[in-house]
Amino acid sequence: MADEKQTDELSQAELSCATENLKSEEQKENLESAKSDKNKVDILLKATGDAPIMKKKKWAVDAEKPIGWVMEFVKKYLKLEPEEKLFMYVNQTFAPSPDQIIRNLYECFGTDGKLVLHYCKSQAWG
Repeated sequence: MADEKQTDELSQAELSCATENLKSEEQKENLESAKSDKNKVDILLKATGDAPIMKKKKWAVDAEKPIGWVMEFVKKYLKLEPEEKLFMYVNQTFAPSPDQIIRNLYECFGTDGKLVLHYCKSQAWG
């Protein structure tokens, strides 16, 4: 009887230890997921003027990418010809330089957890 009780106590201890290990692994996964989310910025792309409208408007983009990368992405997504121009504006006010980093724009001009970018095929603002 004492042996059974001791076995039950060992089983409970092992189970408790295993549960703690699973919890710590889940916490590690959640932390890694949160870290990778911090490296992403939500961008809302809005068509302006004569630009075609994108079916998907909200994108999570690596925060360290330059805005020029987003411009090229939009051109490919819209299947624009290489010689066609694409203008990108932040909050309908100014056109950032292509080498501007997304994180910097988001920190200065992001609202409601996202950076709003307007795109068009001809100059619209600024």
